[in-house]
Amino acid sequence: MVHRVAVIGAGPSGLTSVKACLEEGMVPTCFESSDDMGGLWKFKEVSEPNRASIYRSLTINISKEMMCYSDFPIPANYPNYMHHSKILNYFRMYAEHFKLLQHIRFQTSVKTVRQRPDFSRTGQWEVVTENRDGVEEKHIFDAVMCCAGHYTYPNLPLKDFPGIDTFEGRYFHSWDYKGPEDMYGKRVVVIGIGNSGGDIAVETSRVAEQVYLSTRRGAWVIRQVSDNGLPVDMKYNTRFVHILFQLFPMNFFNWFGEKKLNAMYDHTMYAIKPKHRLFSQVPVINDDLPLKILSGAVIVKPNVKEIRGSTVVFNDGSVVEKVDTIVFATGYNYDFPFLPSSAMYRSGHRVGLYKHVFSPNLEHPTLAVVGFIHALGAIMPQAEMQARWVTRVFRGLKKLPSNQAMIKAVEMDTKSIEKNYIVSKLTPLQVDFVSYMDELAGEIGVRPSLPWLLFTDYPLFKRVLWGPLTAYQYRLMGPGKWDGARRAIFTQFDRMYQPLKTRQLDEEESSSTGRLIKLSLSIVAGGATVLYIHVRNPTAIPNFMSNLRLQMV
Repeated sequence: MVHRVAVIGAGPSGLTSVKACLEEGMVPTCFESSDDMGGLWKFKEVSEPNRASIYRSLTINISKEMMCYSDFPIPANYPNYMHHSKILNYFRMYAEHFKLLQHIRFQTSVKTVRQRPDFSRTGQWEVVTENRDGVEEKHIFDAVMCCAGHYTYPNLPLKDFPGIDTFEGRYFHSWDYKGPEDMYGKRVVVIGIGNSGGDIAVETSRVAEQVYLSTRRGAWVIRQVSDNGLPVDMKYNTRFVHILFQLFPMNFFNWFGEKKLNAMYDHTMYAIKPKHRLFSQVPVINDDLPLKILSGAVIVKPNVKEIRGSTVVFNDGSVVEKVDTIVFATGYNYDFPFLPSSAMYRSGHRVGLYKHVFSPNLEHPTLAVVGFIHALGAIMPQAEMQARWVTRVFRGLKKLPSNQAMIKAVEMDTKSIEKNYIVSKLTPLQVDFVSYMDELAGEIGVRPSLPWLLFTDYPLFKRVLWGPLTAYQYRLMGPGKWDGARRAIFTQFDRMYQPLKTRQLDEEESSSTGRLIKLSLSIVAGGATVLYIHVRNPTAIPNFMSNLRLQMV
């Protein structure tokens, strides 16, 4: 029986893991190498080795309702897209509210995690830590939750850029970028068009003489501000949209999504059109980049061919001279140096974990990796769902399949990921946010039942189906049920609107035509839901109706 649990890291994944342990009656000890919680979201003026690092102006590209934990809404007056300082404040409120701080040992690094000699009998681990004074200490734990993140080890592929050793200016990885202060009047080349590369190109273009954004593959760029000014994730990350994705071919949605994006700014005309389809890779989220390209502040270039002194030569033969600074926004390597290599199963480009959490080749399921996931959605609710499932497995309330079955499932996952997404050594895995959340929720027993809600709570059914898929939905029923979940769902748009109500205006009443359209769409949605359930499980609706009749009798 698992009682004592080591949690490695006090970032967003570590905090929710500590809480999940406490909820299941276990005793967690969280080891945090820094002097504060927050992980990636704790800004520091100087980047620290082996730790995630962010820049001064960073604002999250996931809206607050879609990123918060399932039983602790972000304050209504907080902006929808929050600066890193407000995210850290939210984590502090969360930790204080659920009394997590007393379980965290700050400035304590984990050096090694090793199986005990009697692991085959006990499943226990020996964890060696080192405090700020360099004093090592050995601990025995029944289980370990690794929440160390994967933006820690910068990938700086200098060998792919011939002549970099001749460069006369300054070059560095985006991990070291803090702000544009050193870019005034400079000529800057940013290599990489991910979210960090896009942000840095936009910010430095405000002060630099010229910024060049070099990309090997291109990218689909979406806006945070969607139709009617809503956050894009609250508009489109819904169960109804997810159901449509199950019913229609992916090529249709690629065509439709790309057409919609190109209607805002033609990706070919802006020289950013990628080689892959829209839903094959997480897109770049940046509202400002198209305007910077249109105004000439940022010039898009292909991949760098070579560097000659202060001259950069691109693959198309074009040349930029007198370059002062090169920023490598070239992603991150991932590693778990403190874990035994025998505990890590390799599958394709990735560490093969059962449901992206459990090592499939251990005798006992007492080692879990939480937060090592990539989807078009926030890490907070995904890590929370993982932690809730992990702690129930630790307690013996959920049983994992055999090692052989888990390895088979991991290999099937790898094939599915490689088939549906663009993967590489740096981006080895990607999942569909809704499918993954629902899959884990099903394991825990907290997945909301649409048929049940349809017949028992239609107002809630509409919001669960049509509304944004916020984490509150996974507190409506089952283990860990939260009495405030229904109200949180009903008021999620109120919290979205609250920070925008800075000037009093008369609100227009909705017309009868608008109400009729909504009713028609509701009927269509209900039909689509019934069809989706019937296709996936033909016996579900007849069985449900039989149970409902029995309860009514």
